[in-house]
Amino acid sequence: MSSHVLTRWEPEDPVFWQKEGHAVARRNLWISIPALTLAFAIWQVWSVVVVNLPNIGFKYTPNQLFWLAAAPALSGATLRIFYSFMVPIFGGRLWTTLTTASLLVPAIGLGMAVQDPQTSYASMMLLALLCGFGGGNFSSSMANISFFFPKAEKGAALGMNAGLGNLGVSIVQFVVPLIITMGVFGALGGEPQTWTKGAQVKHLWLQNAGYIWVPFIILSTLAAWFGMNDIASAKASFADQAVIFKRKHNWLMCWLYLGTFGSFIGFAAGFPLLIKSQFTGINPTQYAFLGALIGGLTRPFGGWLADKIGGARVTQFVFLGMIVGVFGVIAFLPHAGQGGNFWGFFVCFLALFALTGIGNGSTFMQVPTIFLTLHQRMAAGKGEAAQHKAMGEANKEAAAVLGFSAALAAYGGFFIPKSYGTSLEMTGSVDAALYAFIAFYATCALVNWWFYARKGAEVPC
Repeated sequence: MSSHVLTRWEPEDPVFWQKEGHAVARRNLWISIPALTLAFAIWQVWSVVVVNLPNIGFKYTPNQLFWLAAAPALSGATLRIFYSFMVPIFGGRLWTTLTTASLLVPAIGLGMAVQDPQTSYASMMLLALLCGFGGGNFSSSMANISFFFPKAEKGAALGMNAGLGNLGVSIVQFVVPLIITMGVFGALGGEPQTWTKGAQVKHLWLQNAGYIWVPFIILSTLAAWFGMNDIASAKASFADQAVIFKRKHNWLMCWLYLGTFGSFIGFAAGFPLLIKSQFTGINPTQYAFLGALIGGLTRPFGGWLADKIGGARVTQFVFLGMIVGVFGVIAFLPHAGQGGNFWGFFVCFLALFALTGIGNGSTFMQVPTIFLTLHQRMAAGKGEAAQHKAMGEANKEAAAVLGFSAALAAYGGFFIPKSYGTSLEMTGSVDAALYAFIAFYATCALVNWWFYARKGAEVPC
């Protein structure tokens, strides 16, 4: 058997964990994080690219631009459904290597396409959809890391993986506006595009938005292949994992994670265009990256806090806070072309990003706890062997639920930007979309309180 395959893996055994488990788990985590960061960067690169397309000659309507910003989320969410089950089938090492390498296709394709304003809208849409490769990686990455850590550290570990991975959104929104202003790759990178606004003329290398990630993707791919491990006991067929579709709590956690992560990725994807559409004279690329940055940084805190005081309690405060935050956003938006306060709007949105990050961490702590509790209940009174088996089955189901819930939640990255575009087209404002978000967060708060947070809840966690 390959030296990369761990034939014994017992993270809940304190002796094993301290002697050898902790070091191995940490190494896999620290290789996983940059791979996931790059995946998020590729997934969200269109949120910045679309803002610049009209400046260099691409004749797209605002709704077409919102479609391009939303398309990666649509394909990424769909791919996540399949990626959710791949780690137990192929192994985390091989799957991480292949999925990281796949990011080269949209990165290079984007760099080539934006150099010609005559590139068809259909071609641009295809490239945007291919960026969904990056979105798909999240499900398999989280499922993989969940196998490596004991229950007491899962929340923090998953929070680190996802939180620092999520920073890819902020990094792309910070780096791309800078990198496209210079000819980083010389003649190899192609000729610049001319940006004209009135008497102002400047050069842009928008192709750098794709090309800049290529060397890092190659390095991360090599690190995954040579440095990561597979866990023999984590192997499972699709049929073994498909039992989650019969679990009520799988669907409930999908709903809650749609409210946290779905909001995070949707807000991030639509934030630059939302600012541009609501506040004329504001350069969205100067501010948009801060939202995703805060959301990414608060996710590990959410996982840590959930480990300390309980995931359901943290999640409950998150949804209540998000309702208040959206009301604040509405209050500071311009209405009928009048009023509006950008800084009030911006602060409220930063608060929303922070809350989504905390909620991402807390909901992902809830999942392993819920399924371990359920399986321990089923094995109660059946002896030590049954309890040990219950722990293994709980880990496999929790990993599958983490991946699948992440898949469904990713559709938020499509629906939120698209809801902005639809609301603007139908009503002339984004208020209708925002009120719909409030109603949805209210249902999330109710579900979480009833099943997990209240006294006497079905599965307190």
